Amino acid sequence: MQGVANAPCIFQIKHLQMLQTHLQGLIAAPFTPMHIDGSLNLELIPRYYEMLKANGVIGAFICGSTGEGVSMSINEKKAVAEAWADCSKGDTNFIVMPLLGGTCLADCKELALHAREIGLGAVSFTAPFYFKPANVEMLAQCCAEVASTVPDMPFYYYHIPVLTGVGFTMFDLLKAIDGLIPNFAGVKYTHEDFMDFLSCINFQNGKYDMLWGRDENMLPALAVGAKAAVGSTFNYAAPLYYNLIDAFNNGDLAKAQLLQQKSIDIIRLLGKYGGIATGKAYMKLIHMDCGEFRLPVKNMSSADFELFKKDAKKIENRDY
Repeated sequence: MQGVANAPCIFQIKHLQMLQTHLQGLIAAPFTPMHIDGSLNLELIPRYYEMLKANGVIGAFICGSTGEGVSMSINEKKAVAEAWADCSKGDTNFIVMPLLGGTCLADCKELALHAREIGLGAVSFTAPFYFKPANVEMLAQCCAEVASTVPDMPFYYYHIPVLTGVGFTMFDLLKAIDGLIPNFAGVKYTHEDFMDFLSCINFQNGKYDMLWGRDENMLPALAVGAKAAVGSTFNYAAPLYYNLIDAFNNGDLAKAQLLQQKSIDIIRLLGKYGGIATGKAYMKLIHMDCGEFRLPVKNMSSADFELFKKDAKKIENRDY
């Protein structure tokens, strides 16, 4: 990794600025590019970054669910992080945030220190999902142990109970964390509990970032006050969501509803052809071939890909 040895002070200033401001806009959850043999295709990441920038995306949440972080070794996660750090270095309008993991706290702390060393903008952590925390206070302790490793970096908790099986309300987590973790910046909220989400937005007069994580529910999230979101479909459909946001902000609810329906149709298509791996297939349609998902995720067949392309074209040509 070049160009970071003399840079900690610059990064500390950047981190302090982030802790004092709130994120606004769309953050993509990139797919991790891979070769046909399943090895990392790091050479694609600079072009990936430029594509996201061209579509107005303000950041990348790397090595998360979409990025197959749970299927990658520590060294692979570091290599991906370094590739994103290299191409986004000096871009103060683009944040790169790695998911550190959750189950092994020692690994998370090692990855957090690495993220700080290479100049990434923030880090994220999810709940231990094998030996699960018994209560929200134990989850807060896990967060505190990892966050304290990089006390000058914004720290986000990734709430995705459908995958972790840890479903404490984030309102309770914020109460447990407030005053305990000085660099706690907010929550990536991938759940559908709008009562909890709104309570978190209003906690301590909006103290923490609440990053919405369900692309198919963007419109109701905007209605309760979401200002930033992290999503997988932002990789190839960010302009759709920015048009949706503009329509909502301009009071054109009918247009916003139609654009949300287009988002839903895209996401239903992902489910029709197998789920998360279909997203990587979508990237091929925008000439950004990220390869396939690793086991145990099932990838679509060549025959299904041809059918998928036809269905995707129908959605693109439909009048919304």
